[in-house]
Amino acid sequence: MILDEVNVHTFASLDNASPLKTIAGGSVANTIRGLAAGFGVTCGIIGACGNDEQGNLFVDNMSSYKVDLFRLRLKNGPTAQCVCLVDELGNRTMRPCLSSAVKVQANELTRKDFKGSKWLVLRYAVQNLEVIHAAIMIAKQEGVSVSLDLASFEMVRKFRSPLVQLLESGSIDLCFANEDEAAELLRSEDNAGPEVALEFLAEHCQWAVVTLGPKGCIAKHGKEVVRVPAMGEAKAIDATGAGDLFACGFLYGLVKGLSLEECCRVGSCSGGSVTRDLGGELTSENWQWMYKQMQTKGLPIPEVGKFCTAK
Repeated sequence: MILDEVNVHTFASLDNASPLKTIAGGSVANTIRGLAAGFGVTCGIIGACGNDEQGNLFVDNMSSYKVDLFRLRLKNGPTAQCVCLVDELGNRTMRPCLSSAVKVQANELTRKDFKGSKWLVLRYAVQNLEVIHAAIMIAKQEGVSVSLDLASFEMVRKFRSPLVQLLESGSIDLCFANEDEAAELLRSEDNAGPEVALEFLAEHCQWAVVTLGPKGCIAKHGKEVVRVPAMGEAKAIDATGAGDLFACGFLYGLVKGLSLEECCRVGSCSGGSVTRDLGGELTSENWQWMYKQMQTKGLPIPEVGKFCTAK
């Protein structure tokens, strides 16, 4: 047993705490919204939401950014929610409340959901493992590449075996893991640092990326390995969505045919931009900040952002 000091902050009431915000989100939703809003990539969401206030918030938010919702199933029941707690250093923790009634079932997926797409973006969740396998199978039938985010170190810790089987199946083309998730993935091995985890992922995926927070990221494609520093403020306001928006920028780079290093640099710019404010949704000001960072680094600016950087 390891004992250590625990610091607890107690608020007399929520009125005395930091501001509360309700934001449409979810890991994949953050990535897709970012691709549509900040990079002008045509995107859609395969999922479900309830016929309640939160469901309406989600639909209105995604629609406002031109995210295609024809694949979104509207169901009776409460929309899934997640409480996100952020400390004064910008660190965050999340406690989700999933809805057993409002979710996509594997037998609801059709080839029409995937037709014409280039990438399927997934988040690892053992509660939806059957759906994940069905989605991957249909995506491959349609010639769609598959990207997987490892979701959280807790998910990797509790359900490592099915995750490893999924990776070793060779059906994942691109895998994102943060440093904690990478450590959990290879926890039984000695000296299993981020570089070892990267090699493991790259054995089974065409592209492998391990994000390292303020230390940037490492990535591998084929025999090429790159290390790219982080972008953003010295002190993050909120790290929520940083990995989601990193994935957003990296995927944009792949869609545009950029090099591995350029994909990482775009991801670093987009991931850093979201840490400048609360939540996983970028403000117009932070998109403009990202475009300026990309311009400074000599990266191609998406058409939707060129007016922001024009002199």
